[in-house]
Amino acid sequence: MFRALVLLMFTTLPAMADGERAGKFDYYVMALSWTPNWCALEGDRKKSDQCDDDTGFGFTLHGLWPQFNVGWPSYCRGTARAPSRRQTNAMTDIMGSGGLAWHQWKKHGTCSGLSANAFFQLSRDAYSSVKRPDVFRKMEKTYRVPSKLVKNAFLDANPDMSAENIQVTCKNNAIQEVRICLDKSLKYTRCTFPV
Repeated sequence: MFRALVLLMFTTLPAMADGERAGKFDYYVMALSWTPNWCALEGDRKKSDQCDDDTGFGFTLHGLWPQFNVGWPSYCRGTARAPSRRQTNAMTDIMGSGGLAWHQWKKHGTCSGLSANAFFQLSRDAYSSVKRPDVFRKMEKTYRVPSKLVKNAFLDANPDMSAENIQVTCKNNAIQEVRICLDKSLKYTRCTFPV
């Protein structure tokens, strides 16, 4: 009875692995963060440059995350050299801050099996391969919309994308992220994780 209980406890937890071997994963999840809500919930309090009035950020690249079909690797072992400050600062235009780029490299990029330069270029390629719907670029005030509307707007803007390739997450009744699943060649693939 005890053995069955322990097994049940472990199977209900999300599958995450720290220190996995670099390059061993099934696909990528590209997380696009909705900056206005992130700033309202966290960024303003942290005095993040990403939240300055003149930045004009909408959906920014939170990260490109190697993903297993069940669970995800993080903080992987590998031989890739850490990125320079110049490399991480060069990602500010799509990520909002060099600090986020550094954190994403350390936690997720190390699992890609790529050099920092190649990982950041792949991240940039993934970001530019998905069209962010124009309607979100034109917003000048706050609106309450269901997450399904956000998902449908992405599907309309990206005709090759299907509903199984995208998930929208919310936090405190606000859109948090749009997560898009891509294979290793950045083609859409089915998301296998729960929201």
